[in-house]
Amino acid sequence: MDNLDWNQLKAFLQTAQTGTLSAAARKLGLTQPTLSRQVAAIEQQMGVTLFERVGKAMVLTPTGLDLLEHARAMGAAAEALGLAASGRSQAVGGVVSVSATDAVAACLLPPIVQRLRAQEPGIAVEVISSNALSDLLRREADIAVRHVKPEQPDLIARLVREAQASFYASEAWVQTHGHPRSAEDAAGLPFVGTDRNGQYLQYLRQHGLPVSEQNFSCYCEHTVAHWALVRQGMGIGAMMDEIARDTPGIVRVLDDVPAVRFPVWLVSHRELRTSRRIRVVFEALAEGLAREG
Repeated sequence: MDNLDWNQLKAFLQTAQTGTLSAAARKLGLTQPTLSRQVAAIEQQMGVTLFERVGKAMVLTPTGLDLLEHARAMGAAAEALGLAASGRSQAVGGVVSVSATDAVAACLLPPIVQRLRAQEPGIAVEVISSNALSDLLRREADIAVRHVKPEQPDLIARLVREAQASFYASEAWVQTHGHPRSAEDAAGLPFVGTDRNGQYLQYLRQHGLPVSEQNFSCYCEHTVAHWALVRQGMGIGAMMDEIARDTPGIVRVLDDVPAVRFPVWLVSHRELRTSRRIRVVFEALAEGLAREG
C-alpha cells in the first residue's frame, strides 16, 4: 500500500464511475485488457475485492464502496495539483482545448483559431464541438464558450456580448411559400424542429408563434445539420444572425417577430487563467467573438 500506482487508482475510479470496463477504458484512452489488468493489480496490491463482475457490469463490493470516497479525494487532490501546475506555466506553447456548441465551433471559431495560429504559432487549439456543458473542473476543456453563466465558484466567466438569433428560410423556400413577416403568417408553414419532446414547440409558442407539431417537416437536434435542412428548403429555422449573414441563399423571414437574444460567456477555471497560453487563447476568443457581433 505504500507504493500505490496512480494509474491503477484512476482505473478504479473510472470503473466505479462508469460501471463497465469498456466505458472506463474509453474514458482513459486505454484498451479494455489494459484497464482490466490495472483493476486486478490494485485489488491484488490491496488484498481486497473491489468489484463483482455481473455480466458486463462492474458492481462495487462493500469494500469498494468504503474505499471509493478516499479514492475520489485523492483524485480531486491530483486534479487540483495539475490545475495549479498548469496555471503557473508561463510558456506560450502547447495545446489549449476549447469547447463550444456545434454551430459556434463550426462557424465562428475557425477564423479566430486561424488568426491566433498566425500570431502564436506555438499554440495548438483543440476545438471540442459539443452541445453539452463541458466539465471544466475535470479538465474536459480548458475554456468553454457557453450561453449560460456558470454557477461553480471555481470557474470565472466573462460576458463577451449579447448575441441574437432570428428566423430564416432558403431563397427557394421563399419562392414557393412567399415571405412570411408576422407571427400570424407562420401558422400552417413548415418549420425544421430540433426535438420531438415538445420543448422546441413550447419555445416557439412562448415566442408568439401559433404553431403545432403539424408544422414540423423534419427534426434535428444537431445545430449544423439543422441549418443544412433549412438551407435545403425544408422549412423555417432559427440561427445566430452572424452565421446566417455568412450563409448564401438564406433569407430572413418573420421579420416582425422579435429576435431571440442570449448571452455569450467565455469560461475557464480560475487556476488556468494564470497560465499564459490559456490567457492568450482566452483573450483571442473574447476579442474574436465580440468582433463577430
